[in-house]
Amino acid sequence: MLDIVIEARKASIGPGMDVRRILPFRLRRMVGPFIFMDHAGPIELAPQQPTNMDVLPHPHIGLSTVSYLFGGQVTHRDSLGVQQVIRPGEVNWMTAGSGIAHSERFEDPAALAGGQLEMIQTWVALPENEEELAPTFDNYKPEQLPVFTDTGVWMRLIAGDAFGLKNNVKTHSPLFYLHVVLQQGARFGLPREHSERGVYIAKGSVEILGRSYSIGQMLVFNKGVDPVIVAKETSTLMLLGGEPLGQRFIWWNFVSSRKDRIEQAKADWKEGRILLPPTDNLEFIPLPEDKSRPASSPAPEALS
Repeated sequence: MLDIVIEARKASIGPGMDVRRILPFRLRRMVGPFIFMDHAGPIELAPQQPTNMDVLPHPHIGLSTVSYLFGGQVTHRDSLGVQQVIRPGEVNWMTAGSGIAHSERFEDPAALAGGQLEMIQTWVALPENEEELAPTFDNYKPEQLPVFTDTGVWMRLIAGDAFGLKNNVKTHSPLFYLHVVLQQGARFGLPREHSERGVYIAKGSVEILGRSYSIGQMLVFNKGVDPVIVAKETSTLMLLGGEPLGQRFIWWNFVSSRKDRIEQAKADWKEGRILLPPTDNLEFIPLPEDKSRPASSPAPEALS
């Protein structure tokens, strides 16, 4: 049966940059290892309009960030010295592990014109025995990601395995992540090999068991349930899930199985022990004032 319907909430991560926040949700913190999901855009800005949308250098621990664009482009810089222009259809997988800082800057005005910029970002929690891995960053081009097509169906495997598809995107626990486009009337299902499965409607609307669902909703299904998803119009879906990892704590941009590790990360960022990107080190996001914020609620500055 359908376990829960999550309604995206509006969150602001900076001037001019409001997002739909899907995970974490108070009644459903994670789907498989996925602990965070934001949908940004489409952003409507004229080429001559100034913007302060850039996400300044900020830290992470205990997770992988996964950036996936529908349109536009973003420049990623991190404390490993990586500088990567992220383009639509690529998978950008940054494993923070023991600690990394990065920025995301929107440096091409043309990429912001006409509502082109649109992206999904997720965070994938790391297994306990890999939370302190050395940080890494990998960029995978669209041609490295398998695509399946059928009548009215287009599907790209972003990471993991599903429907017999696999790719070389390096993951740390069993999961799946798919970008699916359905034409009106097309029918689709969910991969059966994973315990926890969610469907986020990024565009359009679908019908399941006679009920309609639309943009901004995530549907989470129990194991053993095999729903038939029918597109009411051309629709874009993000399917994700996998095997649960157990309890995780999240505060601002930090994720860990241990509260004391998050406290250490706070101190490390405040004291400058997490290095800034060497090519973007003149400004950064300071540690937010705590004000007894629950450890399960990320601060609004966090997109990635």
